[in-house]
Amino acid sequence: QVQLVESGGGLVQAGGSLRLSCAASGSIFIISVMGWYRQAPVEQRELVAVITSAGSTNYADFVKCRITISRDNAKDTMYLQMNSLKPEDTAVYYCAMFSQVYNYNYWGQGTQVTVST
Repeated sequence: QVQLVESGGGLVQAGGSLRLSCAASGSIFIISVMGWYRQAPVEQRELVAVITSAGSTNYADFVKCRITISRDNAKDTMYLQMNSLKPEDTAVYYCAMFSQVYNYNYWGQGTQVTVST
């Protein structure tokens, strides 16, 4: 059974940094596309960044140059380094694992990120 566990969220002042982690159980991490999504109150969940099994990355326009997604396949862990945080980055951040080839998707429980002014 696949489980995704996020950590690293918290309260930070505007301009600060946080590093989120997503630890995956199971044996399919290495073949999976991994992504970070976020959902602010009364907003829809939106994509933040994705990284393929080969390490190719893609970012939402609103986070480019401030956020870096990475993965460590040896540790079955994905990361999201967030810098220059803004109050509008406040949201619950979710880790996702998916594959269009094998038709699966899994989600973590989310971690709260709050950026104060």
